[in-house]
Amino acid sequence: MSNLSKLFDLTDRVAIVTGGAGLLGAEFCRTLVMAGARVVVADIDVDAAKSLAISLSDLPSKKNQSSNIEVKSSAVGACTDVADIASVQYTVDTTLRHFGRLDILVNSAAVDPKFDPQHAEGLSNEFENYPLEAWDQALDVNLTGMFLCCQAAVRPMLVQGQGVIINVCSIYGMVGPDQKIYHRDGESPQYKPVYYSVTKAGVLGLTKYLATYYAGKNIRVNNLTPGGVYYQHDDEFVQAYAARTVLGRMAEKDEMNGALLFLASDASSYMTGANLVVDGGWTAW
Repeated sequence: MSNLSKLFDLTDRVAIVTGGAGLLGAEFCRTLVMAGARVVVADIDVDAAKSLAISLSDLPSKKNQSSNIEVKSSAVGACTDVADIASVQYTVDTTLRHFGRLDILVNSAAVDPKFDPQHAEGLSNEFENYPLEAWDQALDVNLTGMFLCCQAAVRPMLVQGQGVIINVCSIYGMVGPDQKIYHRDGESPQYKPVYYSVTKAGVLGLTKYLATYYAGKNIRVNNLTPGGVYYQHDDEFVQAYAARTVLGRMAEKDEMNGALLFLASDASSYMTGANLVVDGGWTAW
């Protein structure tokens, strides 16, 4: 049992979680810290990132065995705009300055109409009328942002001779959305916007590219693909979504944590270029 526990032990490893103050990002940060890692909560909402980091930093100070740098907290917050190359590099530099290394990157930042209503405000989600400006903004964050984060994070990983990258995808990168579950009787039709499926499909391709590009470099790159996670959805949507899953419900926000820890740890040491799907059976039908 002790050997099994060691597989999931992240003591002295250092992680960046983009979108770290978000619904899933915050769960990922807590999971990594509980497994022994030190975490940079990277989020464009710097107040939320710093607040979460403080809540994660109740562990005693210790020496980082890899770098002999005194670590005074288990987590730090960093203001990170993943679509801005300078901001991304600042976050990586902050990580190296605070913790001396970078072992794990979790790319969780994304534009999603459920969590970013300001992005969709006043927009038509009909494909034939979808604005180019909104399309470009979403690609900048969801796909180009992930490219920039991977590019910046992999440089110190190459120097170290090891690293893990986890790209958070979506079932809508694998299959098309069931647009019927977004419709309401007596209301104008609503749709999951085109950028979401396209960018998430791009994430799958980016992951496979990086996994094979870094073959032989001891850098593993995998996808974590969640299904729908409950977050203040109305009852009608919850029922419609649940009816499409094998397990008959949406996921709770903490139900991706085990998969995240598996991919971040040595328990998945023989996995790269893979897509770990945690969707309640949505894509099994």
